[in-house]
Amino acid sequence: MKSFETFLQLHQNSTPLLLGNIWDVNSARIFERAGYKAIGTSSQASAKTFGYEDGEKLPFETLHQVAKRVVEVINIPFTVDIEGGYSRSATDIAEKIEKLHDAGVVGINLEDTVAGPTRQLQPVTAFQKILAAVAEHISRKNLGVFINVRTDAFLLGMPAALTETLMRMQRYENAGAHGIFVPCITDRKDIKEVVGATMLPVNVMCMPELPDFDELKSLGVKRISTGPFVSLYADKKAEDAVVAILGDNNFSGLY
Repeated sequence: MKSFETFLQLHQNSTPLLLGNIWDVNSARIFERAGYKAIGTSSQASAKTFGYEDGEKLPFETLHQVAKRVVEVINIPFTVDIEGGYSRSATDIAEKIEKLHDAGVVGINLEDTVAGPTRQLQPVTAFQKILAAVAEHISRKNLGVFINVRTDAFLLGMPAALTETLMRMQRYENAGAHGIFVPCITDRKDIKEVVGATMLPVNVMCMPELPDFDELKSLGVKRISTGPFVSLYADKKAEDAVVAILGDNNFSGLY
């Protein structure tokens, strides 16, 4: 099977796809060696690696170059987080997705918030129109790209997060999304209701209160993302090591 077909199938298995979120080429290799079936970029971790804040601050061309190199060195499906699409124009977003497809990327994350001084949800009708146009472009050109749409009511901590999410995901499903990503959802009842409200595979993200993988499987979740947290953990371990070198006056802590 082609990589895109493999990626599609990984969202239909009884066991959820555990997606390793990378931040550079070396981390991509680490996840592949560990046995992960697919990987994707974390926008936050990728931006941090190059000294940028999250929120479309990492130049798209840098992200594109990293994606090209990752595809060159790994043999598992690879998806890229393009945040809000680096544009509010459906045409521009579709062109960027086509560039990533041509580089060998088999999926993208597209989110319904716009980063700024504060992160704001886009009006649902406006985002639905963008999504529909992007999905039509991908279908018309027969591009093998999985559109994972991220909806951020839970991430924003909205009081009516579940209601907002259910409304938006139905609109996004109708617009041509292939999957729904609900970061920061952790409550079992909420997860069950979200999964039951769509025919699309539902994606959740690493959080301290998230149920374990067996329970997520029983709830019907199809994809679990590591998010930026492996990158943050690696940074903390590196910081501990370099501080210890100064304190110990030797390198014993590295061995």
